[in-house]
Amino acid sequence: MHANENLAIVGKQVILVPYEKEHVPKYHDWMKSPFLQEMTGSEPLSIDEEYAMQQSWRNDQDKCTFILLFRDSQDIEQANLHDTNRMIGDVNFYLNNTEDPHEAELEVMIAEPQHAGKGIATEALHLMMHYAVNDIGVTNFVVRIKESNSTSIHLFQAKLGFAETERAPVFKEVTFRRNCDASLRDMLNKETAHAVRLNFRM
Repeated sequence: MHANENLAIVGKQVILVPYEKEHVPKYHDWMKSPFLQEMTGSEPLSIDEEYAMQQSWRNDQDKCTFILLFRDSQDIEQANLHDTNRMIGDVNFYLNNTEDPHEAELEVMIAEPQHAGKGIATEALHLMMHYAVNDIGVTNFVVRIKESNSTSIHLFQAKLGFAETERAPVFKEVTFRRNCDASLRDMLNKETAHAVRLNFRM
């Protein structure tokens, strides 16, 4: 969507930046991984299809994505928001529920193994959910996770308070949901109090 095309959100360990053409080659390399394809339920795309997908994410008002950059400097002014060498994953949401236009389906991916298990996905989700609730007007969240992805299931259940609502044995997926109640809003406000917003186009 165009709503976040000028926005960068700087956290403690991670920086969220809009998905740009400059990110496509590395993203394309990531998605050649059979493991990432399995965990994200994705099909391999050609590089041209990946560029088209990037434009779709930018132009479709029901899709929002940020690329995750590893933050290697505590000086925000020196943060290079366009350094593709620091790409480590992405975080997305879709507004694809026709019965509830304020429901967002979340996804997060840490594609660089050396950055997994360090709390980066948790922080990225805190920042993304805070943005979705306060800037886009999302009122509840849903995630669909492969049954074999125990790490993501633990993240959404234990750390973010999502509750299991259904299982799809055919797709080997589990669905979890979380309403944006007062306790979630308070948690997101607390966990993102350190965040700084910057103009990505400067």
